[in-house]
Amino acid sequence: MSDARSTLSRRTAIAAALAVPATGLLSAAPATAAPATAATARPQPAVAADPDFGPNVIVFDPSTPGIQGKLDEVFKRQESAQFAAGRYALLFKPGTYSGLNAQLGFYTSIMGLGLTPDDTHINGDITVDAGWFNGNATQNFWRSAENLSLSPVSGTNRWAVAQAAPFRRMHVRGNLNLSPNGYGWASGGYIADSRIDGTVQPYSQQQWYTRDSSVGGWLNAVWNMVFSGVEGAPDDTFPDPPYTTLNSTPYSREKPFLYLDGGEHKVFVPALRTNARGTSWGNGTPQGQSLSLSAFYLAKEGDSAATLNAALDRGLHLLLTPGIYHLDQSIEVKKANTLVLGIGYATLIPDGGVTALKTADVDGVRLAGFLVDAGPQNSRTLVEIGPEGANTSHVGNPTTVQDVFIRIGGAGAGKATTSMVVNTRHTIVDHTWVWRADHGDGVGWETNRADYGVVVNGADVLATGLFVEHFNKYDVQWNGERGRTIFYQNEKAYDAPDQAAIQNGSLRGFAAYKVADSVTTHEGWGLGSYCFYNVDPTIVQEHGFAAPDKPDVKFHHLLVVSLGGKGQYAHVINATGSPTSGSDTVPSKVVSFP
Repeated sequence: MSDARSTLSRRTAIAAALAVPATGLLSAAPATAAPATAATARPQPAVAADPDFGPNVIVFDPSTPGIQGKLDEVFKRQESAQFAAGRYALLFKPGTYSGLNAQLGFYTSIMGLGLTPDDTHINGDITVDAGWFNGNATQNFWRSAENLSLSPVSGTNRWAVAQAAPFRRMHVRGNLNLSPNGYGWASGGYIADSRIDGTVQPYSQQQWYTRDSSVGGWLNAVWNMVFSGVEGAPDDTFPDPPYTTLNSTPYSREKPFLYLDGGEHKVFVPALRTNARGTSWGNGTPQGQSLSLSAFYLAKEGDSAATLNAALDRGLHLLLTPGIYHLDQSIEVKKANTLVLGIGYATLIPDGGVTALKTADVDGVRLAGFLVDAGPQNSRTLVEIGPEGANTSHVGNPTTVQDVFIRIGGAGAGKATTSMVVNTRHTIVDHTWVWRADHGDGVGWETNRADYGVVVNGADVLATGLFVEHFNKYDVQWNGERGRTIFYQNEKAYDAPDQAAIQNGSLRGFAAYKVADSVTTHEGWGLGSYCFYNVDPTIVQEHGFAAPDKPDVKFHHLLVVSLGGKGQYAHVINATGSPTSGSDTVPSKVVSFP
């Protein structure tokens, strides 16, 4: 693994712009889940009362001795292990815990095992800071907190994260600070289904997306702060301050999660919500289904793709425990209402150029909580949601893709022509970071070649919290009708060797977000693209966004930024919007298009 501290990237180049002054599971959850439906009618293989989640899942109850010591031990291993193999899930049974500070490093998830966040309460903190990187939080990737309530010791909890670090289903009884100690640089982030009683304090965070939550206040904005369905959100005031606020989220369905019910281990599958606002759990028992853990195959590192597919063919769901899974064939999800749920950043690596995961064109597939890491032999695709030509309506029971992260390079050489293809209609992509690495091992314009990040062919697809960066051609290419995106964060590839390398016919560069010329209806809110052409700073990018000029193709609140003057944008969208210039890292903005 290369030392990330030695990497000169935009993540260390934006100071001026951002400167601002081990026990088993035994206890019961105190609430009862919604009744199971036909989705639970699956083969029920025997599962031990105290399941074996493997060595990388550590479970605590309030009487467990030495909790802080174990937390510190995991953090010491993971604090700077950006491209290492360690993967951990820290599970807290319902109850009250006091005097804890759970510092989270790479590939570490902390989760409560109650039906609601308040079932598992910590008098203490869950902390992400950036001491390992000299106060720079722009590489605090791949960690998560879910389904817990906190009373921070100082009244403010610090969560200074970058991409792929969701804060889901959390209740903070105080403030939430999103910046590192010393107010260093930060590039996040995502909050969903959470309640922050106090004020969210972004300080140096350059962008952030918050969905279906409740906040007591919001302190400030830097470049692009987006809210949908958030009680207490700031007013919609873009471009100054740059707040984009939607009263509700058109469709949302929260991520499935582990919990305890009467001593039995279950997975709760939240219901679909329309025009959602506020948390899914604030009014008591959440709506949804409960699945017995006996309906899941508990996958462990070393399981083959054939083993996983055999379990799926038997009608089981998959629970991917923390570890690295090498695949010599695709995981194929064929049955409706199937869950593939990872914890602790379970990682799929396709070998021999295969696609890591494919789904059929069926209702209700849920993919959540895992990382796909491209292998050294080029894969045509890494994740395929539905087959080519899929056209069945799934409006009442869509496929959801949540906290599914994709990486090409960084941990070693990797290649993929297209990272994620979405063919299934009505798919909800809720928080993904699709990343062609700009630092680490196996990084170079051709070394980790990846032309396209996300390609959407299906109609009626909704993306909420879309982060896609550094691809050789289009980062997002949207071909399907009636697509919608709420929040988009992008950087163009740093390492283009010269202007000719990115030339797109007569255009200077491929857009960060391209809507096909054939599309007649599309809409986006709160989209930003940044360039940092550090190999050839003379490169000019024609625009960040490209779309047909049609009345029902609409964009609200767009911006492009040249980071430190390393390359420039000529326009924001098509030929609209002022060019960026100089080295002051000042965004160029378009309030609406057309």
